[in-house]
Amino acid sequence: MTREPLTAGGLAFPVAAMALVVAASNVLVQHPVEALGLGDKLTWGAFTYPLAFLVTDLTNRRFGPAAARRVVYCGFALAVALSIWLATPRIALASGAAFLVGQLLDVAVFSKLRRLAWWRAPLAAGLIGSAVDTALFFSLAFAGDPAMSEPVALFGLAQTPLWASLATYDFVVKVAGAFLLLAPYGALMNVIHPYERTAAG
Repeated sequence: MTREPLTAGGLAFPVAAMALVVAASNVLVQHPVEALGLGDKLTWGAFTYPLAFLVTDLTNRRFGPAAARRVVYCGFALAVALSIWLATPRIALASGAAFLVGQLLDVAVFSKLRRLAWWRAPLAAGLIGSAVDTALFFSLAFAGDPAMSEPVALFGLAQTPLWASLATYDFVVKVAGAFLLLAPYGALMNVIHPYERTAAG
């Protein structure tokens, strides 16, 4: 089946959305959530970053995996450039590495499962991508940093470095986000048709 021609302009919106999400997350990850005693457990970046997976999955659904990877590469370049200006170089580089690996893994998993029940591909891709992204980002950005390595209680039990505690709670929020973002994904399914169907309308 012939696919709809894809121009660079067709990806302008997802690329811009991706860059915005990642740049915002790089700044917000430096700010703890002080409410409810979560200051040593969670940062605001955990609430914005899951949107990156939504952008990738919707692009993958609409234009296919090759286009989704292009958005990832463009978003990566723009986000790192913005992050160096908005955050620290170490956070920018850690974010870039984690972003590339996590998002490309998301594309691969989504593509593998895209023909199953509508919710399986975005959920599995988001969960797997988030797990890898979180592990890479927090270890590369904060491991060995004295200020981020102070021991804190994880879930009130074992002592763990602050950055590892932040990573754990961050992932918990991303898991919740992966489930919650099924709602907008599902709502947009009738608007953003799969790329296999574009030629048929």
